[in-house]
Amino acid sequence: MKSELKVIAQFTYSTEAQIIKGRLEADGIEAFLQDEYTIDTDPLISNAIGGVKLAVWTEDVMRAKTILESVAEYSVDDEGKALHCPECNSTQVKYYTTVNSFKAFASFLVTLLVSVLPIYTKYEYRCENCKNQFNLNG
Repeated sequence: MKSELKVIAQFTYSTEAQIIKGRLEADGIEAFLQDEYTIDTDPLISNAIGGVKLAVWTEDVMRAKTILESVAEYSVDDEGKALHCPECNSTQVKYYTTVNSFKAFASFLVTLLVSVLPIYTKYEYRCENCKNQFNLNG
């Protein structure tokens, strides 16, 4: 008999959680997602309810955490190679969605008031080492 489920990770979107869930299941660890459909229905409440939770049986927690740590946290290119910061050449680069321009903020407000999607957002990379923000398109 299985013991109880333990949440080992949380994700903003269900697609991220599905990828990691698939990786765990490929290694023989039974994994479950919580709040997946709630966030798929209304993505704007993801932060409010703690995101999509990935849970495993308590006896699999240590092995699952080891697998999670082995999965690259930082961004890679289309060929699977680590992206490098143009300023400091670090590979600690993450992909972010931002709403820091006037156009993005105005779009966010209109979307919030009218309750329609999609929201205009800007995507960029940020180096965790030197905090440089950059875009691969130039």
